[in-house]
Amino acid sequence: MLLSISNIKKSYIVDPVLDGVSLIIEDHDKIGLIGNNGSGKTTLFNIITGELSKDDGEIFMPKDLKIGYLKQQLHNDSTNTIYKECENIFLPIIHMEEKLRSLEKEISDPNCKNFEDTMEKYGRLQEEFAEKDGYSYPSKIRGTLIGLGFFEKDFEKRVCDLSGGQKSRLSIAKLLLEEPDLMLLDEPTNHLDIGAISWLEKYLKDFKGGLILISHDRYFLNNVVNKIALLEYNKLTLFKGNYSVYVKERKKQIEQLKKQFEDQQKEVKRQEAVIERYLGLGRERFIRQGKSRQKLLDKMKKLPPPTEVKKAQIRFKPDLESGREVIKAENLCKSFENHEIFKDINFMVYKNDKIGIIGPNGVGKSTLFKIITKNLEPTSGELKFGSNVKLAYFDQEMENLHNEKTIIDEIWDEYPKLDHFQIRKYLAQFLFVGDDLFKIIGDLSGGEKGRVSLLKIMLKGANLLLLDEPTNHLDIDSKEILEEALNIYDGTVISISHDRYFLNSTCNKIFEMSSTSVNEYLGNYDYYLEKTTIEDEDEETIVSKTELDNIKKQERKLRQEKKKLKEEKDKLEKEIHSIEKEIENIDLELSDPDVYEDLEKVQELSNKRESKNSELESLYEDWFLIEDI
Repeated sequence: MLLSISNIKKSYIVDPVLDGVSLIIEDHDKIGLIGNNGSGKTTLFNIITGELSKDDGEIFMPKDLKIGYLKQQLHNDSTNTIYKECENIFLPIIHMEEKLRSLEKEISDPNCKNFEDTMEKYGRLQEEFAEKDGYSYPSKIRGTLIGLGFFEKDFEKRVCDLSGGQKSRLSIAKLLLEEPDLMLLDEPTNHLDIGAISWLEKYLKDFKGGLILISHDRYFLNNVVNKIALLEYNKLTLFKGNYSVYVKERKKQIEQLKKQFEDQQKEVKRQEAVIERYLGLGRERFIRQGKSRQKLLDKMKKLPPPTEVKKAQIRFKPDLESGREVIKAENLCKSFENHEIFKDINFMVYKNDKIGIIGPNGVGKSTLFKIITKNLEPTSGELKFGSNVKLAYFDQEMENLHNEKTIIDEIWDEYPKLDHFQIRKYLAQFLFVGDDLFKIIGDLSGGEKGRVSLLKIMLKGANLLLLDEPTNHLDIDSKEILEEALNIYDGTVISISHDRYFLNSTCNKIFEMSSTSVNEYLGNYDYYLEKTTIEDEDEETIVSKTELDNIKKQERKLRQEKKKLKEEKDKLEKEIHSIEKEIENIDLELSDPDVYEDLEKVQELSNKRESKNSELESLYEDWFLIEDI
């Protein structure tokens, strides 16, 4: 057991956030912590790490448990470079390496005092250094940074000059390099492209410690976790399995709770009818029985009615149909000053296409959308629209919202022909009721802003939707509502998204975009993955068959070389020991008073000692060369 949380309670003034939350995390557990925005997931993380006090309950963990916590909101203004920031994690190992180099210099000095003690100290330190995998930390740093989407040219950038997304990726890299016993990750995929998310998935699957992961990325949860913890109505429920298993089990659980509640309600009504009949007879014996039954009924623990989460109702309806051909791009190029974003981009969009655009960050996906919406002009090439195309654009930065306006004014100013009743009806469908209507846009959460933006798009009556990361700030329930709405939409949709579950649920085409091309795949994200990984697997299989013998030969050769080096090292050590013994005997002779009187003998012994010393130095040089291999 890594961590035990028992009956944790937390309230803010009178509003309970956590009410009797319990959870046991065992070694190798990978738990997905899910729940709607505001359900208390981050609060629970802050209580575990001690950043927030609990009102009641117990937390048990081993004293030496090393917890690594990745927060959703990060503030890092260090002047270190990216590489130096990661290197600081390995300072104890770096200091150990510096000590080894110092001892090597000391050993190689012919006038070294306490040679044997120094050699023993060097051997112990070298063994500890190897045990801590000291030789591999530079490759660990490099591999982690590249896996999370950095290039080698980025390594010398200062942390304070990075974007918010880059700082987030650096924080993930640092946390992974620390190798804690238990990781707490709060929305780690928010600023990662699909390639980096896939790399992180593999890392977390192979991670030997425990993990609690807050995420709305259902595909990521499916690939990483083995348990789901649902935080809902201040309580926590644990399900064994990944997200897909949870969805099935949760559905069964809700049906079971409904049945239990309905059965209890039937029994309560039956008992009430019996009691009424007994009391109505007016005889003392029946009255006593009626009262006795009433007491039992009063003591019965009443099951709460299963409460369905209130969901937004989104329905996009085009005002008119577009022609068959919606967009045709021919040799599109875009540059800013001397920096080329993309060139020679060609694609075709047809009516009712549901397209997902994927590709690494910085390849120009959002720039392409701005060209389609005519917010930017292409440097060269042509973009043609078909007949009757009316588009609506969801910007991931939501720059179309006015931070100083109220929610109701934001919608009404855009659509002044709607009456007060219609405005309130539409806002209610998006879960804005009562005083919510007068909230200031700038004070809203990311999810609430997302709902306002989606409502503005819905009311536009467009037949072409351009959605740039539409699920970024939505909780899982809201994502599913949006997916349902897009699946019954009669128009054309082009989505930029890193949410692979969303791409699977809503797309019938995938456009894989690079800086020089758009590759089209006629299916959802899983189909794209199947088509792009089969070739790689086949290539690996072919290579492994043809190269197997060569690999085995290389391994045999390496073993033979290691054996030969060990034999050579043993031989050198024997020679070193023999010469050191000879020098010791010469020194004994020189210390003899009779020999000391014979100047010729002293000269001969001194020359011989000098010769043996030179020979010893040469042998040590050879020994160090072998030791460094």
